[in-house]
Amino acid sequence: MRILGIDPALTVTGYGIIDFKKNRLLLLEAGVVMTSAKQALPQRLDKIYRFISKLILKIKPDVAVLEKLYAHYRHPTTAYLLGQAYGVICLACEKENIPLVEYAATRVKKAVVGSGSASKYQIQRMVASILNLDRLPKYMDITDALALAIAHSYIAKIQIPKAN
Repeated sequence: MRILGIDPALTVTGYGIIDFKKNRLLLLEAGVVMTSAKQALPQRLDKIYRFISKLILKIKPDVAVLEKLYAHYRHPTTAYLLGQAYGVICLACEKENIPLVEYAATRVKKAVVGSGSASKYQIQRMVASILNLDRLPKYMDITDALALAIAHSYIAKIQIPKAN
């Protein structure tokens, strides 16, 4: 199973692609797509959409994984902007017929670290350990995207019925 994890944001959207075969995880690619606050919102959203669409065509994932949107009542504008980036990513997946799975942040943390209240640093270290990375990714957005993909591999493994 090829899994594309995406950590959506308007400025820095992280992504990570892993292959899950025979209980082994292999990192294929990870990175970010960045937009500038100097650009108009439609241009920024278009850049994210086009990047994710091209990435999907290139890597042909079996599934894409996103973190469920969480909106803090004190920051409604942030949630609104994040939701737009999230929306164009969902659209790119739909256009390419890629199934989309969502997990709450606490479920991802629990699956990857063992605690739903794990810190960003704990997640970063565990992702690096699981994927045998020589160094930590430059952006936490990459780590978060990889954590989503890893969590899905663990959760999907539990949910797949075993053949007799």
